[in-house]
Amino acid sequence: MILEVTSGAIATVLAEAAKAHPLECCGLLLGDGPRIARAEPAANVHPLPDRHFEIDPAALIAAHRAARTGGPKVLGYYHSHPNGHPLPSATDCEHAGHDGAIWAIAANGEVGFWRDANRGFERLSTRVLSG
Repeated sequence: MILEVTSGAIATVLAEAAKAHPLECCGLLLGDGPRIARAEPAANVHPLPDRHFEIDPAALIAAHRAARTGGPKVLGYYHSHPNGHPLPSATDCEHAGHDGAIWAIAANGEVGFWRDANRGFERLSTRVLSG
């Protein structure tokens, strides 16, 4: 499967990572099927945001409610590694839900896309769409 991602979603993730540095940013990946239409920033409410992230539960609940009334679906999540690589870290692997969600990880001006699969993270091939 090739994941389609709008250039706007990637730009949002990279801008949020730069704005949050040296802390981790986080947010939601919204769209339908294998297409991420946009990235929605959320507050990082983890008590140690320089090394971890936790998406504000209120943002997550609001996004799921919006999806139930016809809005875009929550396809996954994004966060940054301020001093790392756009790869799942050991901490990411420990906290993964193995639920098939898409994770975008921003680091060093790049975004990597991953599926949180049953046996761990799988790298996703992407096609960038204008928008």
